[in-house]
Amino acid sequence: MGAEERRVWILGIVAVLGYAAYWIAVGAGAGYRPAMLWTIGAAIAAGIAGHVAAVAIWPEGANQKDQRDREIDRFGQAVGQSMLVIGGVAALALALAETSYFWIANTIYLAFVLSAVLGSTTKLVAYRRGFHPW
Repeated sequence: MGAEERRVWILGIVAVLGYAAYWIAVGAGAGYRPAMLWTIGAAIAAGIAGHVAAVAIWPEGANQKDQRDREIDRFGQAVGQSMLVIGGVAALALALAETSYFWIANTIYLAFVLSAVLGSTTKLVAYRRGFHPW
């Protein structure tokens, strides 16, 4: 497994675990605002720490990207960002319907998580099964 594929695994797992931690905190009675801010901050820190740990464990080729890595990254980002567009439209619809801030914020947060998961999944499939651009 290459360094870029490891990075994709780390970021995908962090996104899922961070979102799960958010809902556990909200379910336990924490307010959604501090829970959201803390889990987003913790996910950013965990992603950085995971990347640093992976580079320390497997230093060979850690800072090298070839053309295939760049194309897979670009493709995965494009696919993942489709969720941001859908989430943005959904949040706009909720705002226009004058829905509670809780639902609007959670729709946007879900869109970011789904974007990260879908983008990571797309990249991992490309790494494992081959990448054939349009």
